[in-house]
Amino acid sequence: MSNTETIADFYRNKCLGIPDNLEREVGHFNAFKIEDLALVSKKPVTYARRDYYKISLMRGHHIYHYADKSLEVSGPALLFFNPRVPYTFENVDESQTNSGYFCIFKEEFFSDHMRVSLRELPMYATGGKPAYTLDPTQDKNVSHVFEKMLEELRSDYRFKYDLIRNYIMEMVHYALKMQPTEALYQHKDANARITAVFTELLERQFPIESASQQFTLRSARDFAEQLNVHVNHLNRAIKLSTGKTTTGHISERLASEAKALLKHTDWNISEISYCLGFEEPAHFNHFFKKQTHMTPSAFRG
Repeated sequence: MSNTETIADFYRNKCLGIPDNLEREVGHFNAFKIEDLALVSKKPVTYARRDYYKISLMRGHHIYHYADKSLEVSGPALLFFNPRVPYTFENVDESQTNSGYFCIFKEEFFSDHMRVSLRELPMYATGGKPAYTLDPTQDKNVSHVFEKMLEELRSDYRFKYDLIRNYIMEMVHYALKMQPTEALYQHKDANARITAVFTELLERQFPIESASQQFTLRSARDFAEQLNVHVNHLNRAIKLSTGKTTTGHISERLASEAKALLKHTDWNISEISYCLGFEEPAHFNHFFKKQTHMTPSAFRG
């Protein structure tokens, strides 16, 4: 899987020019008409994780690849993409002109203005369903919300971003009143994609930078629950894609982080044991010796 695409990367890829205040903003928001960007975009949409949220109203015949699933949609669809899950889409009918809208924003755009985290919303929860097909009336209503966003962005109204946050939540609640589209099918690359998402979740827990930080997803079952798949499906996909077991990947990464902490921190063995999720230092000692054939103390020298 390719590296995480940042908002700055998005502007570069679309040849839009990076906004002057992008680095100074705590959060960021922008909205676009898809047909306006079709003329300037230089790079295809690749399967990758972004570091920003995205809501899209897309029309046409597309296949959306999201985590380990693929969704074929013909007609208008409202889609909610979150930063934790890699995604991409492909046109099925190249003769059609893409149209619609989308907006992008960082979690910080909402963090001081919502009682709940964006991650708690059903379409953004781990394993949530992000796609909602629209009938013509729903398409018109959602388009109107996007047009109101674009109008506010062009205005000099002092509280326009508060109003835009309300528009985003209007779309969220509009979607929640509908049933998410369930016409999912497994793509030929589903094993590779679920392995990529597993790896992403594993790596997001590292590096351990504080003695109070703790590695929490420690078993194949933990990861399966996060990905909303059966543990046997996860294990089979990872084994087929990499030749290694899920547990083997987790153990290798834990051992690698343990070595780094032993070499580059002055934390005691108990502190490192806690950070890596072991209930007792003795359990950590046993794990480390099994992985490296050395005790933690001997490795630290």
